[in-house]
Amino acid sequence: MEEMREGVDSSITIDLVRFTTQELKAIWNIGFTKEKPEWAKLNAPYFNDYRVFKDVALFESSKIASFLRSDTCRCILVDGQPIGMVSKTWIDETTRWLEIGIVLYDTTWWGKGIATKVLEIWVDTIFKETKDLEHIGMTTWSGNIAMMRVAKKCGFTKEGQIRKVRYYRGVYYDSLKYGILREEWNRKK
Repeated sequence: MEEMREGVDSSITIDLVRFTTQELKAIWNIGFTKEKPEWAKLNAPYFNDYRVFKDVALFESSKIASFLRSDTCRCILVDGQPIGMVSKTWIDETTRWLEIGIVLYDTTWWGKGIATKVLEIWVDTIFKETKDLEHIGMTTWSGNIAMMRVAKKCGFTKEGQIRKVRYYRGVYYDSLKYGILREEWNRKK
């Protein structure tokens, strides 16, 4: 169990756990039952791949649920309640190029420092579990101002900006690449 200490109420507890049926049901309820949830407007909306699941059984048998259950994802629990997910994806495992992601489906936790603390826990966990890894990356887009702030708060450096490659609702946005090295992470801690 990991407790939050910086930037948010210290009485709040954050855990990153493997998804079980119970967590999947909660995430379905808060994240996949509405036509246009807020989180989907910021989570790479230009891919336009969000869909509503009318019942939990359909959700549990989906590719999304399979991904959430995989070794690469963890459910974010705040005070025992599922609110989102973190993931890690090998861009190229041979060259040890890994990226992470985060989604807070429950918008009541937005703007409270939760995403920053969760990513700090996740990055720390990945560096501890993957001894030979020297870099962790994260990609977002210029339409997600909050994610850019979180990356900086976590100590990530903007390593790349590909201009006007994300077209969404009549506007071109930039793709932004952030990263942190193990040595930078260790100094930050």
